[in-house]
Amino acid sequence: MGRLKRLSQAMGRALENGNFLRLTSDVERWVSKVLALAMLIVIFASVFELITFMVTELFYAQPIGRFGGTLFATFGLFLNVLIAFEILENITAYLKHHVVQAELVIVTSLIAVARKIIILDLEKTTGVDLIALAAAILALAISYWIVRKVAPKNNH
Repeated sequence: MGRLKRLSQAMGRALENGNFLRLTSDVERWVSKVLALAMLIVIFASVFELITFMVTELFYAQPIGRFGGTLFATFGLFLNVLIAFEILENITAYLKHHVVQAELVIVTSLIAVARKIIILDLEKTTGVDLIALAAAILALAISYWIVRKVAPKNNH
């Protein structure tokens, strides 16, 4: 019975506000670091995919109209890398400031929507899809404007 009581007391101390908050902060920090490392792996894989695609298209495609049919795919791969960088920036900003920065999230979302528009296949896209993309762009633009208007000015 003594061990159960000691275990209960140890659990009580661990769950006290200060200790518990310290524990959650440590877990958040470690998870953020793991996510940052995972995002670096994604960035390197995306760059490798982009380079492989470009080399294949430049050296093994038909001589007439290099990148002709794949130009938008190339842009999409470039934007994949930029989106990954933005997500990494979101994670590192969280590690530095311990807050999710709304402006960074909105900018990342805008890049993702721009990527979608660039690689959009209009033959397979319905009117509803276009309306949804337009609504997403409008919502993100308004959100970005509000965040920029409300946020204090940084003197960087």
